[in-house]
Amino acid sequence: MLLLILAYLGGALTILSPCILPVLPFVFARSDKPFARAGLPMLVGMAVTFAAVATLAAVGSQWVAQANQVGRWIALALMAAFALALLWPALANRVGAPFQALGSRLSRSSDIADEQGHGGVGASLLLGVATGLLWAPCAGPILGLVLTGAALQGTSVGTTALLLAYALGAASSLAIALLIGGRVFAALKRSLGLGEWVRRGLGVAVLAAVAAIALGLDTGLLTRLSTVSTARVEQSLLDRFHPNAASAANTMMKDAPDAPAMMMTANASAVDASVHSEGTLPSLSGANAWLNSAPLDAASLRGKVVMVDFWTYSCINCLRSLPYVREWAHKYQDQGLVVIGVHAPEFAFERDLGNVRRAVADLGVTYPVAIDNDYAIWRGFNNQYWPAHYFIDAQGRIRAHHFGEGDYAESERIIRQLLEEAGRSQLPTLADSAGNAQGVEQQADTDNLQSAETYVGYARAEHFASAGGLVRDRGHTYANTTPLALNQWALSGTWTVGPEDARVDQAGGRVAFRFHARDLHLVLSPDADARPVRFRVRVDGRAPGDAHGEDTDAAGMGVIGGHRLYQLVRQRGDVREHTFEIEFLDPGARAYAFTFG
Repeated sequence: MLLLILAYLGGALTILSPCILPVLPFVFARSDKPFARAGLPMLVGMAVTFAAVATLAAVGSQWVAQANQVGRWIALALMAAFALALLWPALANRVGAPFQALGSRLSRSSDIADEQGHGGVGASLLLGVATGLLWAPCAGPILGLVLTGAALQGTSVGTTALLLAYALGAASSLAIALLIGGRVFAALKRSLGLGEWVRRGLGVAVLAAVAAIALGLDTGLLTRLSTVSTARVEQSLLDRFHPNAASAANTMMKDAPDAPAMMMTANASAVDASVHSEGTLPSLSGANAWLNSAPLDAASLRGKVVMVDFWTYSCINCLRSLPYVREWAHKYQDQGLVVIGVHAPEFAFERDLGNVRRAVADLGVTYPVAIDNDYAIWRGFNNQYWPAHYFIDAQGRIRAHHFGEGDYAESERIIRQLLEEAGRSQLPTLADSAGNAQGVEQQADTDNLQSAETYVGYARAEHFASAGGLVRDRGHTYANTTPLALNQWALSGTWTVGPEDARVDQAGGRVAFRFHARDLHLVLSPDADARPVRFRVRVDGRAPGDAHGEDTDAAGMGVIGGHRLYQLVRQRGDVREHTFEIEFLDPGARAYAFTFG
């Protein structure tokens, strides 16, 4: 019930998001009609259609994405026809094009029904269905939580209920706006007799919205122009009602139709310090492979205190918590603590066992690692976050958990308490040696952190500033011709942008980002043949000098030699806002996500 309430509230906030703006002209086009017979059926059609499409999207199958695009273009054609009918009703009668005729009939049937005092529901409902196909709500933290749960549980009544609650929340806020707007339009018609001009103006607005969506401006230009951000409000709701759901950042999985389509990374939250039973240790038998150990199971772990760490090797939040996990594994192993790292991949390249094996060695992880490519262990724990720590006592009971970074002292206190309960009295002294972590593992400078994780693939891309927006799944030459505002990013050169990443097709391709943080990281991979790709980094148009990261030199030069997160900038001294740019001197590199610290 709590998730349903949060989903509804998150949807209600959509009215403040820039992504709802293209939908408003379609909604207000019927604001002068009776709400019960025109506005309400349209909103219901929008909500039901969104819930159905989003339910399918949760399973992440490629055919669903393709079908959704087809439906989107059909809906655009329908709305264009509807707009023309609003502009030129007489012309609409003579045009034989199917979509235009359908739009005219829908509009006129609603008008006739309204004049006769009955009906109009079916036409408005169908228009709502078409509008719902165009609706792409901003995926803030609450929708991220909803879709994460939906993806993990698969298509079910519960999945659809969560998504429908979100859609109904958005429809409710639109209904309020529609009722208010309807009164305004009615007053204009009564006092000024501008009904026909209002009708034509709405037709122009609908055509403009159709053009904006077709050109990709609904997720590009509108996002850049908007001064309203609902993510902070949504996050406060999560922090208040679901304190473990910190900083959602979702990503679409590539080439993994059976994998959860949406996941969440967590920056920080509090340990549940009430040491009580939260169930028993789920089965570990679903692991695809084990590193550093033979397969483990609940029976072999009985009598041991166990900490399970869900992580993935390119996740910056996981990397920053890793020094503490390594320390606990080493410090308390002789006291009966077993740390198990469950590697659940975020990006497609993290499913490759060779990549994970190299990362485990490079990161100095010596404790057992279960490869959870099918998310069987993830589902067994009903987990939703990276990183996530679960603490299991010697009797096999889950006694506490922690989602995200931070609260390391409290986590260690839980470990010590469970060890003492198991009869271990001579425990090592507390020492924060992990606090001396360097490179990407160093803790974030949260006082100067004003930039958030940003994905490059079109499935989760935000704040993209290159003219024309992102072109999906085919080569395109981009230009970055305007200065970037804070947290905007842009491409230059020839790129192919997929749902998960962007591939530079020709040498000289660039990515620019305006950021405010001490550290800037970028998840990168070499070309398909694993050949190294050279790159050059600039900060404000110059070599980074002392601000270079551990994967670049003072001149900004570096090489992509593997699939991982690269630290490209680390400011020393005062942290200020800068424009970052990376130029790829060879083709084939793939960029996935920016992270900051």
